Amino acid sequence: MEVIKTDIEGLLILKPKVFGDERGYFFESYNEVTYQDAGIDFYFLQDNISKSKKNTVRGLHYQIGDMVQGKLCKVIYGKVLDVAVDIRFGSPTFGKYISSELSEENHTQLWIPPGFAHGFSVLSDEAIFSYKCTSLYSKEHERAILFNDADLNIDWKVNNPVVSEKDLKAKVFKNIEKDFIY
Repeated sequence: MEVIKTDIEGLLILKPKVFGDERGYFFESYNEVTYQDAGIDFYFLQDNISKSKKNTVRGLHYQIGDMVQGKLCKVIYGKVLDVAVDIRFGSPTFGKYISSELSEENHTQLWIPPGFAHGFSVLSDEAIFSYKCTSLYSKEHERAILFNDADLNIDWKVNNPVVSEKDLKAKVFKNIEKDFIY
């Protein structure tokens, strides 16, 4: 597996070795030892899958307290732009984000440790997005940042974003609590 460090400490882009022939392909989408060797030494408690249509934007989500989540993200079908925003107060990259195209063709994964808000937009006609979480979902610990926050200025690469009512009511970035300290 190729491990690519991003410009933001802790965020990793992972490219598994894919073995293909005329029948199709095979790759390990997760191997605990390989991921530990890459620095992802977390135990995963929950797997999630979402199916979304083109121009959907989900996020920017995170959890706080005892229920903070790290996420290992990949696409099973289609193509998305996966985004992680540094919300660790005091971090040299606080308020910065990285985005990475994840698709069924490139098999790329994104590791997002606790201390980041996460979201994605759908670039293909539809996409099936999968992510492993280090904590269970908790409604009371869930937080969100408005996807189109002017201070973050994220280019989601979609026209006419389709966003849930809940996500449209999320906080603006400058009003988030200091839940993560660098």
